[in-house]
Amino acid sequence: MSDLDRNLAKLDGYLARFRDSGILNQIGGKALPAASGARFETRSPVDESLICTVARGGAEDIDAAARAAKAAFPAWRDMPATERRTILHAIADGITARAEEIALCECWDTGQALRFMSKAALRGAENFRFFADRAPAARDGQSLPSPTLMNLTTRVPIGPVGVITPWNTPFMLSTWKIAPALAAGCTVVHKPAEFSPLTARILMEIAEEAGLPPGVWNLVNGMGEDAGRALTEHPAIRAIAFVGESKTGSMIMKQGADTLKRVHFELGGKNPVVVFDDADLDRALDAAIFMIFSLNGERCTSSSRLLVQDTIADDFEARLIRRINTLRVGHPLDPATEIGPLIHKTHFDKVTSYFDIARQDGATIAAGGARQGKTGWFVKPTLFTGATQDMRIAQEEIFGPVLTALRFKTEDEALEIANGTQYGLTGYVWTNDLSRALRFTHQMEAGMIWVNSENVRHLPTPFGGVKASGIGRDGGDWSFDFYMEQKHIGLALGHHPIPRLGA
Repeated sequence: MSDLDRNLAKLDGYLARFRDSGILNQIGGKALPAASGARFETRSPVDESLICTVARGGAEDIDAAARAAKAAFPAWRDMPATERRTILHAIADGITARAEEIALCECWDTGQALRFMSKAALRGAENFRFFADRAPAARDGQSLPSPTLMNLTTRVPIGPVGVITPWNTPFMLSTWKIAPALAAGCTVVHKPAEFSPLTARILMEIAEEAGLPPGVWNLVNGMGEDAGRALTEHPAIRAIAFVGESKTGSMIMKQGADTLKRVHFELGGKNPVVVFDDADLDRALDAAIFMIFSLNGERCTSSSRLLVQDTIADDFEARLIRRINTLRVGHPLDPATEIGPLIHKTHFDKVTSYFDIARQDGATIAAGGARQGKTGWFVKPTLFTGATQDMRIAQEEIFGPVLTALRFKTEDEALEIANGTQYGLTGYVWTNDLSRALRFTHQMEAGMIWVNSENVRHLPTPFGGVKASGIGRDGGDWSFDFYMEQKHIGLALGHHPIPRLGA
């Protein structure tokens, strides 16, 4: 039996219960269908086969979940942080124990290749452990004495929060948002993306089996236009953490305005990888390929624009084309696969529409540019060359295995191109000139920049973008800044003069 066949057999066992009962919401510790009885289907992008049905929550379900989160908040807020830490570590243990199930289900539900998803569960467990260990110090503050007062600061959890997660790496991103919220002492209503509901349900089960009290974490599946909107407008929800498209982030901000919701947005990107002619070109090539073609190109931090200096561009692009044409597109549960299918026909249609757009704008399709096979939403890894800054393929987020190559002559021109989009999430710079690296990164409009490296995530560091790429930062203490309120307490040191009015 091949590795693929073994993985398919294991997957069939994991999915059996979902086929029988479907995916339900979890509200106040109870597995519930949608109040309306409505359901929707989730299908695998590999072959469009039905995985299972899913409860389609709406405003009534969101209201019940928000009320459950509000009721559970005081006890969770006041629980000793060491006890919360113990529960979060137990969740991490549960994730590790079910890592294979999570990986296989995520691959089948999203089309992501197993070689990347096999580690997604372990990264999720790491997220919970990291924030579990920070929970006891989350409320620590400062002593800021003045001549008349001992001024103290502390932090308190903001209250029930809404978490809306995307479909590209849903399990890891769910843990990334929910773990710090729980560590801070907040309660949660989670609405996962409708295209990828499987692992959110598994994660919910793990949490309650680990001893998380009912109502602390609630799960409502549904569509953005009903469940999502109800969550962003609900008065009991104090903040919204969202990962997704920039346009959706704008809509959420409008929907939350009436209730003055705090928002944290991790949004789109059109991230440049800038390769100067003095760089280590072998390593730059490896990193550029990895950062656009891993995860099917469906990642916010992908290096979707290659800016290469003209003195090396011909050779670099030729080497790039050879490598792209050898990338292995195939079944996501095959360990040899490097690129799987796109998530859904809707997204497949969007990504493939840029092939005609590139031709119409005058770019060259140097590799790929077509569907692969007749079943499933597979796309050949694609390279556009001869692009200019004004083309749509150089400005718009395609969010697939598609790379746009642009050329530059000087450092100033490279900076102008790098900054010349509405986005500003990440940037990648390849040069062995330290002075240039310092100059360039200082002027680059991006929330995160890596020099001579691909994206290597370090949990204590801030993660987030500028411009249309987001608001706020995840990671380390920055996560607690979002999920907690600062509080100041001033204690008089003696009998300082107080102005007497009307005496």
